[in-house]
Amino acid sequence: MKQAYAQYLIDKTRSDYNLIGEHFSNTRKFVWRDSVYLKKFCSQGDKVLDLGCGNGRLLELLADLKIDYRGIDSSETLIDLAVKDYPEKSFNVADVLNLPLAENSFDKVFSIAVLHHIPSDELRLRFFSECQRVLKPKGLLILSVWNLKQKRFRKYSRKFFLRKICGLSKLDFNDIFYPWKNQQGKILVQRYLHKFSIAELIRLAEKSGLEIEESGFLPGKRNLYLAVRKSL
Repeated sequence: MKQAYAQYLIDKTRSDYNLIGEHFSNTRKFVWRDSVYLKKFCSQGDKVLDLGCGNGRLLELLADLKIDYRGIDSSETLIDLAVKDYPEKSFNVADVLNLPLAENSFDKVFSIAVLHHIPSDELRLRFFSECQRVLKPKGLLILSVWNLKQKRFRKYSRKFFLRKICGLSKLDFNDIFYPWKNQQGKILVQRYLHKFSIAELIRLAEKSGLEIEESGFLPGKRNLYLAVRKSL
């Protein structure tokens, strides 16, 4: 993928979530049940970065842990909603690929359902590099992405695969646009998504110098997850 188009997709994703942010947030008031599995990677007293925090709902998962929390998202709309719901916590609008944060700052970085919105190998590697940079030595990155092999995504995968082989798409293979609809069924935006395999997640992490702790499917197999550790 040409980097100019990849940057267009990054900007489009931010714009899309600013547009649908309030409706999106209303559908994301609680932590997905399968994400509860990821809580085991967090400990009392951890300094935690929630990368692509949305409305801050990860705090519901970690509510009984005394953590030092910071949330980052590129969407101003979602950050405004997070500040409203959790006024005592720290939230900032920032680019997840260029974090305004010091090196070796966090014990844990959580990134739930974010990486599949980042186009191109180059930018995904930059994402991993930024996560590694802000983690403390031996710190953990815990991320999840949607499993786009589910039945509801198949027609979109076929459509964009055919468009790609016919030379009609600027997307990479395994990329799709997926519609977000309002309550009346009207399409508001077409969100960019990349279909990951576990092997691809592991390859990106290892290429970034991170050590694999765990990988697989979360309960229900709607999401893939990866837990990787920064070395000394």
